[in-house]
Formats: sequence, structure tokens, C-alpha cells
Amino acid sequence: MSSSAGPFLLALVALALGLPLSEGSAERSAERSYFARLATPSTTSSDAVRTGNTLYLAGQLGLDPATGAAPAQAVTEARLLMEGVERTVAGAGFRMDDLVAVTVFSTDADLNGTFNAVYQSYFHGRYPARSYVGATHLLHGAHFEVAAIAVRTGHLQL
Repeated sequence: MSSSAGPFLLALVALALGLPLSEGSAERSAERSYFARLATPSTTSSDAVRTGNTLYLAGQLGLDPATGAAPAQAVTEARLLMEGVERTVAGAGFRMDDLVAVTVFSTDADLNGTFNAVYQSYFHGRYPARSYVGATHLLHGAHFEVAAIAVRTGHLQL
């Protein structure tokens, strides 16, 4: 291998990992964008924040829009929750398959199967890394809350 191949290989690795190639790119990747699913966003947090190629999703609940409370059926709540996550992800220009880490908080570990039946339908192929954490209480009587991280990677074209 010649010494001129070194910078080429370094650039190739940077592209594959979605890393900036110049100082100007590094500055742009540090910019932040804030996203809200609702017309009137919360005054204490954003639904999601994007910096560079990474999107951080705040904890989201699957509340009935008519009542503002968790639906009586856990499967309905799980579907509303995942629809909300999908809307937030898409609104930020990402796809559900860009999720790399998901944390599910649940007030009842026995509902894991119910949640999984809905959750798995939102992905194509491999799933993100996931934690399922028990919680004694969630806001608005919810059974589930999801927080996640998505990373959008460029596709290397040769």
C-alpha cells in the first residue's frame, strides 16, 4: 500500500461512519434542531432534538388525544405510542429503522408481550438495541413510555 492511500482510506472510513470530512462540516453537524409533535409544544422539553446525524427522542406516551389519558386497552396505548414515535422520527427526517437505541418504561412487566406485538410491526429487519425498564408510575396513568436515539447514516456510493 502506498502512502497516498492513507488519506483516501481515512476519508472512506469517515464517510462510512457518517463523520464530517472538513472543519465546516463539523460546525454544521453541531447545529441543533428542535421538534414538537403537537401544535403547542411543551414548555419544559422538546419531543426530539437533532444534532448532526443523531436524533434524541424524549420520553413519549401513547395518550388518547380526546381524553389526554392512557386508553383502557394496553394494546391501543402501545399503538398510539408507536404512532407518535414514528411521527416524531419522520418529522425530523428520519425513519424508524434509523433508531439505534430504545428504552421502554412500563408499569407492568406482564405487558411486555402486548407491547412487543405492536412494537415489532414498526421495523423492517433488525431491531434497535432495547431496554425494558419497570416503573411504578408514569404520567397520565400510562402503562408505557418510550425514549430513543436515532442515527441517520449516509450510504457509501462507489
